[in-house]
Amino acid sequence: MKNILKFKKRHFALLILMIATTFVACDKDFLDRQAQGEYNQDNYPYPGGSGPYDQFINAAYSSLRNYNATVMPFIAAVSIRSDDADKGSTPSDGADALQLDNFNITPANGLVNALWSGHISLIADCNYILDRIKNDPNPNTAANLKIDAEAQAKFLRGYAYFMMVRLYGRVPIIDSITTSSAGAANIPQSTPAQVYAFIEKDLQFAAANLAPSYDPKFIGRITVGAANGLLAKVYLTQRKWAQAMATANLVMTSGQYDLSVPYSKVFDEAGENSKESIFEVQATATAAVPEQFGSQYAQVQGVRGSGDWNLGWGFNVPSTALEAAYETGDPRKARTILYSGGTSLYGEAVPAGLPNPRYNNKVSTPRAKQTAINSRSAWWMNVRLLRYADVVLMYAEAANELGGVANTTSALSALNSVRARARGGNNAILPNVVTTDQLVLSNAIRQERRVELGMEHERFFDIVRWGIAADVLQAQGKTFVVGKHEILPIPQTQIDLSKGVLTQNFGYN
Repeated sequence: MKNILKFKKRHFALLILMIATTFVACDKDFLDRQAQGEYNQDNYPYPGGSGPYDQFINAAYSSLRNYNATVMPFIAAVSIRSDDADKGSTPSDGADALQLDNFNITPANGLVNALWSGHISLIADCNYILDRIKNDPNPNTAANLKIDAEAQAKFLRGYAYFMMVRLYGRVPIIDSITTSSAGAANIPQSTPAQVYAFIEKDLQFAAANLAPSYDPKFIGRITVGAANGLLAKVYLTQRKWAQAMATANLVMTSGQYDLSVPYSKVFDEAGENSKESIFEVQATATAAVPEQFGSQYAQVQGVRGSGDWNLGWGFNVPSTALEAAYETGDPRKARTILYSGGTSLYGEAVPAGLPNPRYNNKVSTPRAKQTAINSRSAWWMNVRLLRYADVVLMYAEAANELGGVANTTSALSALNSVRARARGGNNAILPNVVTTDQLVLSNAIRQERRVELGMEHERFFDIVRWGIAADVLQAQGKTFVVGKHEILPIPQTQIDLSKGVLTQNFGYN
């Protein structure tokens, strides 16, 4: 495998130059996840038996855990930019994150460049898988193994491009590996419409060819439910209401997912890969190997304090606006916001006087687990990228937008199913929504998305696609400029590497 990976690095040398990053060594860095045991690079369990492309597919899954893909650059762009969160940490820490929080973002911002690099690296992994399938030297490889590998690669590539188009708008479509002297650096940007068409094609292929589930040893592997769930969000973002409703319904009627997991348990370790989970980045950690197969996602948001309460970097803290958004008695507030001077989910007294009054409680972990692996940074925590409740609320939104008695009834049923799970049997709170007025129901669904998915990567994209980002963010004192701040600047590093082939987004020159 090491020789193959060296070949892979040489094959992508020009692409790596373009994105100003390098592949992290991924020998035996596999998707299979095990809760107990102590692993190292030589004994990490290999989930054999699925086909000859595992090592390349697992390298792509590993890229999802990378810092640039789903950690600090991701959190800053999708959460800190929204009205649900503030930068956090300390006033002097995180200048690049502060730029995103205050919308004085420059093309030289390091997080903006890192986020670009992380997703282009994932795309490169996927293109390599597709090239291996196309040029497989073994004529006896079974067709079904090729199709399954192709579907996984196209899902991950579709996900990466969906992130890219929402983050940057015009991006280059790189659909193959290249060894030419020009390389991928000279591929011009495509329009958002062209990128969305490319994404739809990838995800439609994935949805048509992935399995509904896999053997438990492949826990976290992409399924048809993940493909349809993400495709529904792609349709929803483009206001393709009928396609979004129908595709979300495929997930809801698949029998693979439901709302049976209590909201308070969804974000615990026991809630990982549950009936609520559709697409999760897999992470694990042990005392012997605390970081290699884990993610810093929880660490960068953990409580910043001292002693036993020095749990992380303290970024991405819930805002007062999010705090005020919950209905009286909504239990989701307590699972989302951890207060300085309060009590943790595990009965621990939280010190007063921490650098921030609030922290993201969805990344909290029990102290017993921290002690067991001698780490307070929670590198074992999965990153939830798509939950079932999100799909149910997408269905409700699309149905309401389509209108008509039947669709309104369907929208209310979906919306109220999420509220029922949240109330947990307490009928004194979160009563069913009963309005049939389309505008009032639309606002109720939007409100439900906010509190159900608080601090979970959706709010900024939601307010942009609803066309209310300026109103919402300016009300919070942000200098949000319509027609500019819906997307990020193209990183200046990438423009320079492309020798001007890539051009800057409006307003950032």
